[in-house]
Amino acid sequence: MLLSHHSAPRRYLGWLLGFMILKIALQYLVVHPVYELHRDEFLHLDQANHLAAGYVSLPPLTAWVAAIIQRLGNTEFWVRFFPALFGALTLAVVWAAVHELGGGLYAKILAAAAILLSALLRLNLLFQPNSFDVLAWTAATYCLLRVVRGGQRRWLVALGVVLGLGMLNKYTVVFWVVGMVPALLLTPHRRLLAQPRTYLAALVALVVFLPNLLWQYQHHWPVLWHMRELHNTQLVHVERADFFKEQLLFFFNSLALLVAAVVGLGWYAPLRPYRFVGWSGLGTLLLFAAMRAKGYYALGLYPMLLACGSVYLEQVLRRGRWRYLRPALLLVMVGLFVPVLRVAFPLQTPTEIQQNAGPHEALGLLRWEDGRNHALPQDFADMLGWREMAALARRGYRQLTPTEQRHLLVLTDNYGQAGALNFYNHGQMPAAVSYNADYAYWFPPLTGLRTVLMVTEDALEPHDEQRFASVLLLGRVQNPLARERGTAVYLLRQPDPTIVPEVRRQVAKQQHRMRER
Repeated sequence: MLLSHHSAPRRYLGWLLGFMILKIALQYLVVHPVYELHRDEFLHLDQANHLAAGYVSLPPLTAWVAAIIQRLGNTEFWVRFFPALFGALTLAVVWAAVHELGGGLYAKILAAAAILLSALLRLNLLFQPNSFDVLAWTAATYCLLRVVRGGQRRWLVALGVVLGLGMLNKYTVVFWVVGMVPALLLTPHRRLLAQPRTYLAALVALVVFLPNLLWQYQHHWPVLWHMRELHNTQLVHVERADFFKEQLLFFFNSLALLVAAVVGLGWYAPLRPYRFVGWSGLGTLLLFAAMRAKGYYALGLYPMLLACGSVYLEQVLRRGRWRYLRPALLLVMVGLFVPVLRVAFPLQTPTEIQQNAGPHEALGLLRWEDGRNHALPQDFADMLGWREMAALARRGYRQLTPTEQRHLLVLTDNYGQAGALNFYNHGQMPAAVSYNADYAYWFPPLTGLRTVLMVTEDALEPHDEQRFASVLLLGRVQNPLARERGTAVYLLRQPDPTIVPEVRRQVAKQQHRMRER
């Protein structure tokens, strides 16, 4: 028997809006002003200057959001706003799920606090596909919950739209499907998979996702190359033990809710119809672990589990002396999370973190994707040195004659460097490019090339210097804790005739490489 709706959906709307506003505000408050944007954010923002139905590195939805950011002024405020908004919407979906499961105000506050004070606060710091990914997983499960509860056709359509948008954002949404189908087979809801109307959701999802699917086909499936590169350069360093350790850390202060979800889904009659939420979570976790996936890939599994756990705990703590534990549980959640703020978030300056690195090291936060420990967490080191680099490039550009400026190539080693130059120097100098990632498709014509402004981590070889009439080192990134520390900016004038054909060959080689399966 389903739980009764003992409160109207809008009764506690003020509480929900308060939590959403607090969520967005916190995303700004937990970042020290010394930090800049992250290298990945620069790529996503630059993709708005090359709008398409797909990219080598990811599907197009993030670039479409970046185009909105451009219209709003392209400032760091708006860059931080959208992941914060997606986090607030995730909280709102969980709030709605608690209501559908019959939870009252306490259950809703419990679930909202668990979402607010968790690893999602860290995830929603950066303008990356991950924030919308968690929202898509949560919303998809909510839509399926509504289908199970009422079977309305409109929720199947909504499920299809959510899955389609999720695939336009990040391909990992396919793992939601891979985990959910066997989970449904383990419950009486397996009958949904035999009903023709269920495939309406699949059709809607396909229609929404179709632009990117056609783009992948037209560009020879670069997603396959990207997945192979990701596995060989990053996932190969992921230890399965670390994956499960991270799962415990993501919601460590809300473990009571996750335990309650397991108990409630297993033995609490009103929640038994939703056991597929638990089974899909377990199956997807095991699949991710087998694939050596990064720990945060699984974050989308937890919001709906927290909703189930909060509903069950509200029932457990509603009578007798147990009711006095209600405020205590909330205080414990807050009390456990507050000390973590100074460790898991860029609240301290880089120097302060370096001088007191013990807590960061104990939590494994100093381990980078290369498998080694460094002075700062990798995400923090990736948020330093970019303005300095852009200023060096801008200074070099201003030394050029008008003719040299018109026939200039700004070439960098990687997408972070190119994106940072294009963000901070937008409208002040030509766009930077790189052989790395999507930039290999964005090179200028190179006709009449006179000057190269080069940003590189490597020293120029003597034979390379001899191919230019003059070589001037403009400077290096001096920030000792930036990941780009020591990156040099060179001004290279009057290249010999072999340079342009060589650049074009390198561009063609990289484009061909990204089409290899």
